[in-house]
Amino acid sequence: MSAIRQSIVISAALFLFLCLSLVVQNPVSAQATGADKPVAGATPGGVDTGSSSDADIWRQIRKGAPGTVVGGDKSGGLMIQSGGQDWRMIRNGPLPKYSAWAILGMLMLLSVFFALRGRIRVDHGISGKTIKRFSAIERAGHWLLASSFIILALTGLNLIFGRALLIPLLGKDAFASITIFGKLIHNYVAFAFMLGLVMIAVMWIVHNVPNRHDLMWILRGGGMIGGGHPPARKFNAGQKILFWIIILCGASISLSGWALMNPFTTEMFSGTFALINNWFGTTYPTDLSPIAEQQLQSIWHAVMAVFMTAVVLAHIYIGSVGMEGALDAMTTGDVDTNWAREHHSLWVEEEEARMAKKDEGSAAAQPAE
Repeated sequence: MSAIRQSIVISAALFLFLCLSLVVQNPVSAQATGADKPVAGATPGGVDTGSSSDADIWRQIRKGAPGTVVGGDKSGGLMIQSGGQDWRMIRNGPLPKYSAWAILGMLMLLSVFFALRGRIRVDHGISGKTIKRFSAIERAGHWLLASSFIILALTGLNLIFGRALLIPLLGKDAFASITIFGKLIHNYVAFAFMLGLVMIAVMWIVHNVPNRHDLMWILRGGGMIGGGHPPARKFNAGQKILFWIIILCGASISLSGWALMNPFTTEMFSGTFALINNWFGTTYPTDLSPIAEQQLQSIWHAVMAVFMTAVVLAHIYIGSVGMEGALDAMTTGDVDTNWAREHHSLWVEEEEARMAKKDEGSAAAQPAE
């Protein structure tokens, strides 16, 4: 029996030695041969039911390819949203940098203009006589829009620059409290901004239709070329440009803000891109995921807000320290007649003709003695 056992042990040892020798000499072919090799896109393990390797599958996932989801929320099939990395890089890089350049650049430009030009004075001096320029409801609409925009600008710019500017000064806890409170204010004051935007659009759109006098105003630089102020009606060309920037940018900011307050409920960028593609033959993507829509809305909202802030800074300058007598139009509603004749001569003529006609009508309506 001992001889039989020895023979079995020796045979098993020889068999094991032979197998190990084959593995050592050719380890790859011993484990995978032919189609089993992960070569030319074949899947490892010899199961060649797919068209790509594990590496290719993960590359597709990394690029944002969605999977199949059982249920109502199809966005759950998106394991990795690579657009989020692009959004983060723009949000933390070019956006704050170019926003700072735009705002600081406008402030520097206004400072240089004031140093060279000084305050625009009334050439014929203040007469002491006034003419009604804006009614109470017009001033209310203006100040509602202006005050709400200032609040929105401050709370919005905090989201762009707050980390870099406020955290070193106030600390993280104070910055967090300010930001949370600012977000709540931003969301609610936005509706006051929308109301003010509608009010000035309804009241002033009829006065901001371009006419032939606007071209002359632009060619003469609003009076800086050729001497004297070019004729204008209630609003000159510069004010009309400002009006349409405020209306169009304000509407765009309102729409993108609504999309951000109600996430994953709009497809405005997909629809806009489809419209642009139909008009101009471009190939902008029209099948955007809900999260991609939100990312684009976020960037667009910030860009439009910064642009509008730079424009409003110029408006504030002209309406206050930049021009004598201009601020009265939005405080008391009355402006000096000399100021009005120099900057809006056609409007003064129209107002005087209207008042004269009104006086004639009142006199005619008086009963005979």
